[in-house]
Amino acid sequence: MNLRLITNKDQLDLKKVYFDAIQSIDQRIYNKDQKRAWSSLAWINSDFEKSIVKGNGWLIKDKEKIIAFASRYPQNRIALLYCKGKSQRKGYGTKLLYKLENEAKKEGIDLLYTEASLISYRLFLKHDWEIKSKEKVIINKIFFERYKMTKILNN
Repeated sequence: MNLRLITNKDQLDLKKVYFDAIQSIDQRIYNKDQKRAWSSLAWINSDFEKSIVKGNGWLIKDKEKIIAFASRYPQNRIALLYCKGKSQRKGYGTKLLYKLENEAKKEGIDLLYTEASLISYRLFLKHDWEIKSKEKVIINKIFFERYKMTKILNN
């Protein structure tokens, strides 16, 4: 397993991981229409690209293939945290979350925030993040629920 900084050259592979991660979600949590609407953002959402190009991100490779990645953008927000379906629940999300938190601490950031999906919010809770509110958003005309979450970083 290899952890390294994201570069602009990784964009296409990161989009593939993002797409796979969403398509792999159990249909009891997000239905087919939700998964289609959400995963399409990899290809049509400028915020995704900003989070990769302008953000501070890390990826994990296994056998030369990217299997997970995470990014902060802006610097105090965890914008992306995704693992390929076959790589989920193996500690990669935790490793990336710790890396992002530790890098933020080094930069003097006291508070991180995110909008966590119905899948990822449990990972954040497990690592001392707090739910501030639940919200409903619309992505490509489809409703989603997610959690606004924060974590105070102790320096």
